Amino acid sequence: MTDFSIKSTAFKEGELIPPKFTCDGDDVNPFLEFRGVPEGTQSLALVVDDTDSTRGGIFDHWLIWNITPGTQYVSEDNIPSDAVQGSNSWGKPSYGGPCPPLGGVEHRYRFIAYALDTMLELPAGSSRLDLEYAMTGHILAEATLLGRYARTKEY
Repeated sequence: MTDFSIKSTAFKEGELIPPKFTCDGDDVNPFLEFRGVPEGTQSLALVVDDTDSTRGGIFDHWLIWNITPGTQYVSEDNIPSDAVQGSNSWGKPSYGGPCPPLGGVEHRYRFIAYALDTMLELPAGSSRLDLEYAMTGHILAEATLLGRYARTKEY
């Protein structure tokens, strides 16, 4: 059993994600904190997705891996120096904030952190499927932070 967790100062578990971190604001990643990284962790990976996507299936907003296990924080609008980013569902190797259809229903966004027992030999721009395949058999622990967002007006 591990106490591995991911938290943010921008929003708490189950709360609304502030517009600043969405397509309606600055579209930058929020400050994130990793706690209780398990012993033996060689790297961390992070996936941000929308499980309520109206585009069919899960929509990926951010894929990032090979985060040094001693990393306690991912600063706002920043990525750790040695980390590698994959392609999100827009086809971009970057963070893309929540952006559900205007006037639609609220969507749930998962910030999923993985503690891995290896560094991943995966090139920048790789897909979620590539990332999941590379992580197979290497996940020591997983932690999730859930946020919500709905586009009720244009900003």
